[in-house]
Amino acid sequence: MIKIIIADDHPIVRGGLKQMVADESDMELVGEAQNAAELLELFGKRSCDVLVLDISMPGRNGLDVLKELKSEQPHLAVLVLTMHAEDQYAMRAFRAGAAGYVTKDRAPAELIKAIRHIAAGGKFVTPALAERLAALLGRDEGTLPHEHLSDREFEVLRKIGSGRTLSQIADELFLSPNTISTYRARLLEKLNLRTTADLIRYAITHRLID
Repeated sequence: MIKIIIADDHPIVRGGLKQMVADESDMELVGEAQNAAELLELFGKRSCDVLVLDISMPGRNGLDVLKELKSEQPHLAVLVLTMHAEDQYAMRAFRAGAAGYVTKDRAPAELIKAIRHIAAGGKFVTPALAERLAALLGRDEGTLPHEHLSDREFEVLRKIGSGRTLSQIADELFLSPNTISTYRARLLEKLNLRTTADLIRYAITHRLID
């Protein structure tokens, strides 16, 4: 029996995943969480074979908690299930320790297949992502400026690129406006840009926003 924990801040998504798991005779849902704090508390009480993890959650995002969990449980199989396109976050997810990456627009059968595959010790990627990974072998990793950003810096860049104000970003990430201003300054320096408008253009040009 594959024991599964689900972490996603949307009740509808969790409900759909629970139903999919319930329909499979070899799977069992043993816990669910709607944010990083709940997830870490849950892991203090029970274990699982596969964690199905969203990236965008209130407070700490999924990549932050993924790194913490993998440092404590290196053999934990984590499947990232997200609305974010593969070219935005997949590479970061695998670097953080994910065993698979599936977007929420994929068919339920593919999600079930991914869970079984990583539970057996494999890695799960879609054909499109496999092609992207193969292409990366032909160039030096991290040649684009935004690939050098930390996960939090990258997240702030995406939110700036989508038109959010610094105050809105601060509210969404549960950080102070001063902290977000510091991140903005770092982004300008690391990307060799001058203004917020430049950051927005950069994010759009490199397809970093949904």
